[in-house]
Amino acid sequence: QIPLAESGGGLVQTGGSLRLSCTASGRTFDFYAMGWFRQAPGKEREFVASISRSGMTTDYADSARGRFTISKDNAGNMAYLQMDNLKPEDTAVYYCASAKGIFGGVNTFDYHSWGQGTQVTVSS
Repeated sequence: QIPLAESGGGLVQTGGSLRLSCTASGRTFDFYAMGWFRQAPGKEREFVASISRSGMTTDYADSARGRFTISKDNAGNMAYLQMDNLKPEDTAVYYCASAKGIFGGVNTFDYHSWGQGTQVTVSS
């Protein structure tokens, strides 16, 4: 496992943008595929986006596709989630995670390390 930490959450109006960041200590990100998940109150943690270890392959939940962009900077040991055209239903705690495999995955059990989360609130 690797320690992960998210930042960049906050309060934004509908249609606004936020950029979440995820940093890690220890092993560099070029060794891991990464994912972003979110959890709203009373709901299960759900997949948002993933990026392969190489950074060449990405995957998105239907709710995120076309509005969110996942990326990672292996040299800088950072992963990002750019979120545009935000909606109130995007309100949740967002978590980054490092994957067990080279392509990430859509299930929480595909990941072995998690950050503490960062709150995103979208007002209508």
